[in-house]
Amino acid sequence: MIEIRGLNAGYRRLHVLFDITAKFEKARINVVVGPNGSGKSTLLKSIFGLATIYSGSIACDGLELIGKPPHEIARCGIAYLPQTDNVFSNLTVEENLRMAGYVLGREELENGIEEVAEVFPIIKSYWRRKASMMSGGERQMVAMAMALLRKPKVMLFDEPTGGLAPKIASEVLSKIIELRDTMDMTIVLVEQNARKALEIGDKAYLLVGGRLVFEGECGELLSHPKLASLYLGVSH
Repeated sequence: MIEIRGLNAGYRRLHVLFDITAKFEKARINVVVGPNGSGKSTLLKSIFGLATIYSGSIACDGLELIGKPPHEIARCGIAYLPQTDNVFSNLTVEENLRMAGYVLGREELENGIEEVAEVFPIIKSYWRRKASMMSGGERQMVAMAMALLRKPKVMLFDEPTGGLAPKIASEVLSKIIELRDTMDMTIVLVEQNARKALEIGDKAYLLVGGRLVFEGECGELLSHPKLASLYLGVSH
């Protein structure tokens, strides 16, 4: 679904990613893990046109993304959910969804809202509530619903469980599994809680110092005697 070749990227003169080559597979949960500052979020921002690309290629279904602004990349079927500021806190749940679907026709928008409400029932429960009055987990669900409204092929998640209580974090990860299993969606999941992410994921990618040092099955990385303990704090 997404193929990256020889990617060098960062922010203006700050070089963060070095010669990254990887494939994020269709209808699978592709988990990107690594120590703080290893370039995980920069990788997602590179895909979505929010980082400085020095060289390399990023293609989605064969379509080159480098050089396209984020709104065009979104039209290619890619949704990006940052860890923070992913909803309009001064708007209600309804207003957030209508903002997310502004490019849709009225009937398409109403049908879309009904469809995402089946996946995220919290939408109708808190329809008139402002996002600022919701918990972090509830806002994350609304943000996921907003992205889903546009029927993306690929969802890029940047630390979706960050700052959430363990029970709520598990609910968010369960929803990500549901997106893969019921909609054949391609997920790229950046997650600090490496063990939890690798337990639900399919493919694993370990970044260290801006370089890709492992690509393989999640179970393989989770059980690796050296990499898991050295870089992820996972003990065996």
